[in-house]
Amino acid sequence: MARRIEIYDTTLRDGAQGPGVKFSSEDQLRVVRELDELGVAYIEGGQPGANPKAVALFERARDMELKHAKMAAFGSTRNPRARTDEDSNLRALVGAGTEIVTIFAKTSPLHTREVLHVPLEKNIEIVRESVDFLRQHDRRVFLDAEHFFDAFREDEAYALDVLRTALEAGAEVLILCDTNGGSLPADVARITATVRRALPDARLGIHTHNDSGCGVANALAAVAEGAEQVQGTINGYGERTGNANLCTIIPNLQIKMGLDVVTPEHLARLWHVSHFVAEMANQTPRDFAPYVGRDAFTHKGGMHADAVRKFKASYEHVDPALVGNRTKIAVSEVSGRSSLLEKAEEFGIPLDRDQPETRKILARIKDLENQGYEFEGADASLELEIRRATGKYRRFFKTLRFHAGVWHRFTAGNDFAEATVKLDIDGRAYHTVAEGNGPVDALNHALRQALEGRYPELRDIHLADYKVRILDGKEATGAKTRVLIESADSQGNLWNTVGVSENIITASYLALVDSFEYRLLKSRGHEE
Repeated sequence: MARRIEIYDTTLRDGAQGPGVKFSSEDQLRVVRELDELGVAYIEGGQPGANPKAVALFERARDMELKHAKMAAFGSTRNPRARTDEDSNLRALVGAGTEIVTIFAKTSPLHTREVLHVPLEKNIEIVRESVDFLRQHDRRVFLDAEHFFDAFREDEAYALDVLRTALEAGAEVLILCDTNGGSLPADVARITATVRRALPDARLGIHTHNDSGCGVANALAAVAEGAEQVQGTINGYGERTGNANLCTIIPNLQIKMGLDVVTPEHLARLWHVSHFVAEMANQTPRDFAPYVGRDAFTHKGGMHADAVRKFKASYEHVDPALVGNRTKIAVSEVSGRSSLLEKAEEFGIPLDRDQPETRKILARIKDLENQGYEFEGADASLELEIRRATGKYRRFFKTLRFHAGVWHRFTAGNDFAEATVKLDIDGRAYHTVAEGNGPVDALNHALRQALEGRYPELRDIHLADYKVRILDGKEATGAKTRVLIESADSQGNLWNTVGVSENIITASYLALVDSFEYRLLKSRGHEE
């Protein structure tokens, strides 16, 4: 049987220390449920001795029926100036009520003297007493050996003494921490192997940071040398440059290294969990992230797209479905007919490679991208363009004219935005006026006023994201602007549209119109 590797997730503690990452109490509970469904072994909920939100999470998590994961409380060894049985941190760890408690300890002589301000022998005593106290309260203890790789290079004997002391006191797993994230894989492998030989009865874990860009590689190197537990965060969230990214580590361990990590069904949820946690953390998903990024299996070059159509493994290192992702073919100015055929097939539009229509559509796409359009991130607009060119398109409304303006009220000290649109819907003119927080918002409201009476399903969609890109900055205020809009409905469907113009309002309007037309196309059919 394959060697079992335990995944210890610290997204809600270490990951929450990342810049801009923030979880509400409800977000925390939802993340715990998703991590449990992913099949991780442990979920670190936070530091109850220092964070009231962590205390509340542990209290609420007691009522959750987790299928796979166990909650873990995190804290430090006892305060050097407090008795173990009176130490507020240790008492808070016991009070959290978790079966697992993870404590961090100093392993570096320099840190012990200059940060903890105690003699080296006193630090050893603190580690022993802290682990022993928690074991007396029937807690399973994991020891995070803080700055271990730096400490090992500084004083190998002392770093090993700290680990040996924790092991003898009853620590179940000794986690080697690259706290500064500065180690390299060869060094991590060498030191992990040395620890394994020195402490053959110990179960080892690895906790790495990404300051040198090697967080994932260092974790894999430690596993290759015997580590049985890997600590990390979803999407690599964490302080500074982040923690080791579990969304990369898990599939690498399971698919590439053949280890027993999670079930195939759990692994197939990885893409979902990555994007779910990003949403809860108020972070934009990284499109280029390995395995789970939106573009992780996107092929843009014409030869690449053609090869993938014939033999997917030619440019895909794994089947994207294994992690819940999918192959995407990007149609762009560097694409060939294979890319266009792949996208058309995805949209359900039959095209023949050699028919003039196919060449005409591709020429149209390339011309639009030469004007500044970008269809790699705007599949909805691309589908509309293909349908228009092939006659498989239904026009639901026609814009006759629109106007948007902003006025500043000097007496009130605020701005006033208003938009008007005039549309032709089924041969009848609709002229509407609306206000908004800005001209684009006002246009959105004016369009809705005109359309929702005839097409009530549009009430269900909302703007999920709005991006503006200046294409030729040297032209200053006359530069072309590209607007990308992401829309969503209550069922969780997302679609992206694009508009380009020298006028940012026009570019926004074009993207808005495509968004509404795409939604109507999906609900009411393609052809008249």
